[in-house]
Amino acid sequence: MNLPLLPAVVPGRVSHTRRVPLRHRFAYRTYQWLVDVDDLPRHGVLASFSPADHLGSADCTLRDNVAAFTAMHGVVLEPDDRVVMLANARSLGYVFDPLSVFWCFTSTGELRCVVLEIHSTYGERHAQLARPDTTGRFQLDKEFYVSPFFTMHGRYDVLLRLDDQRVAVAIDLTQAEHRVFSAAFSGRPRPARTMAVVAAALRTPLVTYQVWALIRLHGIRLWLRRLPVIPRPPHIPPKGV
Repeated sequence: MNLPLLPAVVPGRVSHTRRVPLRHRFAYRTYQWLVDVDDLPRHGVLASFSPADHLGSADCTLRDNVAAFTAMHGVVLEPDDRVVMLANARSLGYVFDPLSVFWCFTSTGELRCVVLEIHSTYGERHAQLARPDTTGRFQLDKEFYVSPFFTMHGRYDVLLRLDDQRVAVAIDLTQAEHRVFSAAFSGRPRPARTMAVVAAALRTPLVTYQVWALIRLHGIRLWLRRLPVIPRPPHIPPKGV
């Protein structure tokens, strides 16, 4: 696998498509970060990363937290393994990261596993471990209440791509054998030199605030269209989250 030069900013587009019981779609420009968790970049107020913003203990390193989570779920990382994260950075004092993806590679570049960490607008977080096939595909049971308009049953069909030309995440939610929702991000990684970081911030200003606002805006639109709200059950995070 040809990984891009890290750290990298990944300008791209995110899209959401809801198919039932009414159709609703949106897409917008954004950017994310692709980083080695052992070499986290810092760009002042424009971008920083903290273990407190992700799974595990705020008192440990992000690498240690990922390794602890994978070990609890059956995959032991070796000291020379590499962990690459796709996520939003804390910017201008705030971060909201609906989905972080951690790729865990052996020292020879083979993929051991991936970890998907999900954050909800209710302040809860959840993570699941998966072992993609050679095409980057895998399935996960739906275990976390994310949208107030979907029940807890169903499965996610996930496709990941990570190389020096493209970073992409595509997720379909299937319920009762019908694909009811799709979300995707795709972008081209660029080395996170100062000018590239500033350009991304100017092209999509207040990016993490934008993510927070758009989720709420589209939720209000769906509510005004009288889409039924599903009660939120208590959430018990998995071990290591």
